[in-house]
Amino acid sequence: MKRFAIALTALTIATVAIAPTTYAAVDFDELRQENLDKDAVDFDQLRRENLDKDAVVELQVKGVDFDQLRRENLDKDAVDFDQLRRENLDKDAIA
Repeated sequence: MKRFAIALTALTIATVAIAPTTYAAVDFDELRQENLDKDAVDFDQLRRENLDKDAVVELQVKGVDFDQLRRENLDKDAVDFDQLRRENLDKDAIA
């Protein structure tokens, strides 16, 4: 009787442990398609658009001459950060 009770308990535990996994098998592609059919946001499309925008911005940045922009800003009496940096470094050296 004791062996039967232990075997039944083990079988119950195994069933409880395995049963939820059979219901947990979710088809994410099917859920994604259902959401798209409901006019949900297509994150794949948004991701592709954002990647395309980043590629355009990256191409634009590659064509910029930052040294020329720095000189133009200095000509316009903008703050000379290199000079400020040197002054701050000199102050730190004194302290």
